[in-house]
Amino acid sequence: MLITHQELPEGSRVISTECHGVSFWANVGRIDVELADGTPNVFFIKVMSKEVGKNMAHGEFESMKAIHALSPDFAPKPIAWGTYISIPETHFFLCEFRDMVDDMPDPHKFTARLAELHQNSKSPNGKFGFHITTYSGNLPQMTEWEESWETFFAKSMRLALQLELQAKGHNPEFDVLVPILFEKVIPRLLRPLESEGRTVKPSLVHGDLWYANSGIDVDTDASLIFDSCCFYAHNECKPYRLECFPSLF
Repeated sequence: MLITHQELPEGSRVISTECHGVSFWANVGRIDVELADGTPNVFFIKVMSKEVGKNMAHGEFESMKAIHALSPDFAPKPIAWGTYISIPETHFFLCEFRDMVDDMPDPHKFTARLAELHQNSKSPNGKFGFHITTYSGNLPQMTEWEESWETFFAKSMRLALQLELQAKGHNPEFDVLVPILFEKVIPRLLRPLESEGRTVKPSLVHGDLWYANSGIDVDTDASLIFDSCCFYAHNECKPYRLECFPSLF
């Protein structure tokens, strides 16, 4: 794996690079370096290609930066994102390396940290969304700013359905189920949350939180989250992947 030295600490000498971890959408690796003073250090890199890879790298950097700013012990520190000078169609996301135990975090400790993140976060403009588009895997998420949670959720769902149709083609059942979803189901479930004086706080959410995007720090035994695609949403929001629910459509 190749990496330029521009984003590493000045005077660093790369000792070795190797594949590390698994990603469906990128090449991932570990970079061992020797700092200018002789101290060893380690970094994690994710490499993606083409324009979508560039957008994914940028979105992950901004997402991890937002989480790390609020809860630095809960996520690896992002360092940089960018494009290889010598390979202009290849892009990277670079962060500190946190060695992890291959096991599930303690549910009580993990959810306590997650709740802390949601409670302490504050949307910069009081709205739902994010300042750039973020990607769940290789799929863009709806991050346009909206004042209403119902409106934001509905727009997000429409984008998910649009991507599903693009990937798999038209399904006649959509013609029946989609109008019901947007005209009846979503309003009935979400509108009461913002009626009669009730409000929903836009909380910073990971965006793609499942067991493979969490871990336990080997050195501190603390829960960690990574591979995020953030936006401000209802704190219980979990992005939907329609391929996981074939019986619905």
